[in-house]
Amino acid sequence: MSEKSPLSNSFVPYRPISLALAIALGAAVWALVIGGWMLLTYGGRVPEMFLPAPGKVLMTAGRLIADGSLMMHTAASAQVVLVGFVISSIVAVPLGLYMGTYKAVQAALDPLVNFIRYLPVTSFVPLFILWIGIGIEQRVSVIIFGTFFQQLVMIADAARSVPRDLVNAAYTLGTKRSTTVRHIVFPASLPAVLDVLRVTVGWAWTYLVVAELVAAKSGLGYISLKAMRGFQVDIIFLAIAMIGILGLITDQGFRLLRRFVAPWAV
Repeated sequence: MSEKSPLSNSFVPYRPISLALAIALGAAVWALVIGGWMLLTYGGRVPEMFLPAPGKVLMTAGRLIADGSLMMHTAASAQVVLVGFVISSIVAVPLGLYMGTYKAVQAALDPLVNFIRYLPVTSFVPLFILWIGIGIEQRVSVIIFGTFFQQLVMIADAARSVPRDLVNAAYTLGTKRSTTVRHIVFPASLPAVLDVLRVTVGWAWTYLVVAELVAAKSGLGYISLKAMRGFQVDIIFLAIAMIGILGLITDQGFRLLRRFVAPWAV
């Protein structure tokens, strides 16, 4: 019987693959995407006003890095997203754990939370400007509103998935019912909670342009909207790419954090 190749073995469900193969597969997909982009632009198949060439985007990035504006706008956007996400998470994690653990808390909050989480964030931007003003507080509020209620529901689901046998065993060993969330539910659901945070920080980055839609003076969303008015598609692509890079960095950060604080769940 012939031995199967490493590549064919990698398509066995749930079988782990080597780091080298993972890097190679990821690089291959990126090469296909960039190659297709180059084919469309340098081959003249798509006009530059609709799709800028990779070289032009890189030249624009170099120019904005040289004058310091790209780093300034990137830092402004990162501050908005991270402050809003941290504030949202600090409240959503404990409240979500209590929602998933205590039926009374769930009954009280579920109707309101499930109503608000379906409301469009964009429709609240004028209200936030009216209530809060046009400073960074308004932009942070958009991020909080866009992520908080989604986090709450997902963290509550994570808490509900904690095995009841684990809770009963803890009671048998003397754990007080008043400390159930802190001593049992939180440690048991920690890997799932970190996964929720990793997913929702991605949503926070997607709300950035909405947060910087009105009255912003800095940020990647701001320069993207400003470039749209002047048909500067290269700047729009650069802003989108920077948001994607920042999102990827935070995503990988949560992956590493999960490996560090919950190695048993890797």
